[in-house]
Amino acid sequence: MSTRNVIVAPKAPKAIGPYSVAIETDGYLFCSGQTGIDPATGELVSADLEAQTRQVLTNLKNVLEAAGSSLDRVVKTTVFIRDMADFPKMNAIYAEFFPSNPPARSTIAVAGLPKGGVVEIEAIAVR
Repeated sequence: MSTRNVIVAPKAPKAIGPYSVAIETDGYLFCSGQTGIDPATGELVSADLEAQTRQVLTNLKNVLEAAGSSLDRVVKTTVFIRDMADFPKMNAIYAEFFPSNPPARSTIAVAGLPKGGVVEIEAIAVR
């Protein structure tokens, strides 16, 4: 039978609802969506897409590291973005965090995100 381990990530924002920031099972990490929330304040870093995207990916990196993994072990991401017109800006920053052999990815336009965020990214990684 598979084990199910809840990941606690002290350097990432705490969950703002009834969910875990990540779950590890059978060597895979399933990371909940991260938004542009600063873990120190619990608020969005800025209304700016670029600043939020950097914070999102930094938060994701911190969750992965807390679980014993890293961005280069991500196999799939899903990006939720409020405005597809912002895709090129998000994509450029995303490429900085995944400079080679990036993971598979889906991008979905959404009507709204928690706390008024403009971008959220979830990931699946190997440990």
